[in-house]
Amino acid sequence: MEKDKNLTPSLPKGFRDRWGKELALKKKILSLVEETFIKYGFVPLETPPMEISSNIGSFLNNDKENPMSDVFSFSDEKESLTLRYDMSAPLARFVAQNYRDLVFPFKRYAYGDVFRREKPDNARYRSFMQFDADIIGNVNEAQADGEICNIIADTFKSCGLKKDQFIINVSNRKIIQGLLSDIKINEEQETKVIRAIDKLDRLGTQGVKDLLQKGRKDESGAITKGANLTKTQTDAILNLIQIKDISDLKKSIKSKLSLEGIEELEKLFEILAKGKFLDFVKLNLNIVRGLAYYSGNCWETNLNFKAKNAKGKDIEIGSCASGGRYNSLIKRFKGVDFKGTGMSIGIDRFVFALNQINKSDLNSNGILVLVLDEKYLDEYYLIVNLLRDNNINSEIYLDPNKNMKKQLAYADKKGFSLAIICGQDEIDQNKATIKKLKSKDENKQFTVPRENLINEIKKLQ
Repeated sequence: MEKDKNLTPSLPKGFRDRWGKELALKKKILSLVEETFIKYGFVPLETPPMEISSNIGSFLNNDKENPMSDVFSFSDEKESLTLRYDMSAPLARFVAQNYRDLVFPFKRYAYGDVFRREKPDNARYRSFMQFDADIIGNVNEAQADGEICNIIADTFKSCGLKKDQFIINVSNRKIIQGLLSDIKINEEQETKVIRAIDKLDRLGTQGVKDLLQKGRKDESGAITKGANLTKTQTDAILNLIQIKDISDLKKSIKSKLSLEGIEELEKLFEILAKGKFLDFVKLNLNIVRGLAYYSGNCWETNLNFKAKNAKGKDIEIGSCASGGRYNSLIKRFKGVDFKGTGMSIGIDRFVFALNQINKSDLNSNGILVLVLDEKYLDEYYLIVNLLRDNNINSEIYLDPNKNMKKQLAYADKKGFSLAIICGQDEIDQNKATIKKLKSKDENKQFTVPRENLINEIKKLQ
């Protein structure tokens, strides 16, 4: 009889596990983001990870022969189902389905994993978490867009970033669309052009130029077909996206649609000037957003520092929060017409970035209660219960057969700051010894009465 073969423990390409300090930091960031969103009046919404395919739409792929090839789709009896690729498509469906019961403007936040059937590499995954804030309703667009920009800045500050560590780049999609119409770009080329421009920060001017013309081969050898523009058309686009000032932009623009986009941007900046975060926002015309449903103002938030990958190489982090105005996404559903604006934080990328500058040990306030003799287990549990009742992160060592040296080695590996030691002398005298594990002081440990234990620990944390 053939022996059973052992399974190989592995993940499918494009997916990863998260654990330990990285996951603890992620949970902390999720809490901080949620607190900020609630402060701005947003309410939570949870939708399933899977939707009817026709409700999801085909906004990611420009392959007309296989428009849903960038998403994970399944057949279930008579329905075609698709895993969500973002949080906006489910929101549009939810509003169209429940608008009679909602209070408008409807300000909702939501977070969860999204799924994209992309070619995975070191920096691109097929599943990652997004945290969204959106405002749905026929309201003053500049005010709603300004609220989204403000919440991005406030959220990033709440998570510990300083003013010089991030910038919110804003643009308006109508500006580039007006130019494309003037220089006779057809509909099929327009999608490729906008996606090319959106990659300027990552690929540089030459990379975008290649995508606007014949195409580009990446480091893996994969070829992306270009938009096949002429040199004149290419130069017009590249010249536009280099402009950094609205006044210079107005001098260069003649298109009615582009001028409409400039006016919307000016109104956005007027609103931002009434708040606290105008200095966190700047004009950047290469921000056009790759998804076709964006219709006006749009934004991307970039970090102003580099990070190191697993191989120790410096890499650009890219955008950690992006979004924009979409006035036709919900209109796709029968009988419903609401405008929308919003943003999405790429939580996993954001956590990766914050982990680069936040070197503090998340276990640095942890305490280990050593077990020196099994006959004193009742006393050790009294101590650890007392610590936990006072909201002090603490563990009791789980193997009394290990000696003190091995128990302290465990505390060191976990990054704990203190250990509580109670031998026969401490037990007899109702005392406890506190050992400072990371201290270089000569007095690394001292003994205190048990009734003073909590106060002494709090002095050290």
